[in-house]
Amino acid sequence: MALRAIYYDTETTGVSSEKDRVIELAAYDILNDTSFVELINPGMPIPPSASAIHHITDEMVQNAPSFAEVGQKFIEFCQGEVVLIAHNNDAFDLLFLKNEYARHSMVMPEWKFLDTLKWARRYRPDLPKHSLQFLREVYGIAANNAHRALEDVKVLYKVFNQMTDDLSIDTIYALLCKPRLLQHMPFGKHQGKPLAEVPRDYLKWMKENGAFEKHENKDLLTAFSKLGMI
Repeated sequence: MALRAIYYDTETTGVSSEKDRVIELAAYDILNDTSFVELINPGMPIPPSASAIHHITDEMVQNAPSFAEVGQKFIEFCQGEVVLIAHNNDAFDLLFLKNEYARHSMVMPEWKFLDTLKWARRYRPDLPKHSLQFLREVYGIAANNAHRALEDVKVLYKVFNQMTDDLSIDTIYALLCKPRLLQHMPFGKHQGKPLAEVPRDYLKWMKENGAFEKHENKDLLTAFSKLGMI
């Protein structure tokens, strides 16, 4: 059975999946042409720095349901053989989902996930940046109310649809699951340069600044390790 694509996004009180909370969860089911969007009461104040980005305030979530209620609705929305798709999924949205379900003693279904940031970095190494808003501009998608969950979901669907052309979701998922050994630097000041030619002092700088500790750079760490450079 073919995978059913559901694009999703979270808005949160901050960037730490351990300390912060989800305050908005949205999704779009392409096959059924249905949307899911819910504000969530995080049980903690929303920092002004976070509200400045997504414009969600304490007043807006004061009477909103808890994640336990919204999380159960989301499970029902994502019934069947689905793959949940988000930009920077592996290092952000998925971590928040896992921690929220665990925090509320709920079992998160064994959904499949697809990270469009990983796809963009792998198959568009010619681009200097791979943020969702930068990709939106590259592919000529109209501007939206950025950093509100459902709006970002709609943009992501349009961007990824263009970025993958006529490939099926099953093919895309299989390609991203397939291990690969990087040969060229995928980002930064040495983007496009063969890994063997990346200066050692730059690798030292990356290591000191925690670049290799990031989940999304796991393949890069493996490639440099195989070359004996770190």
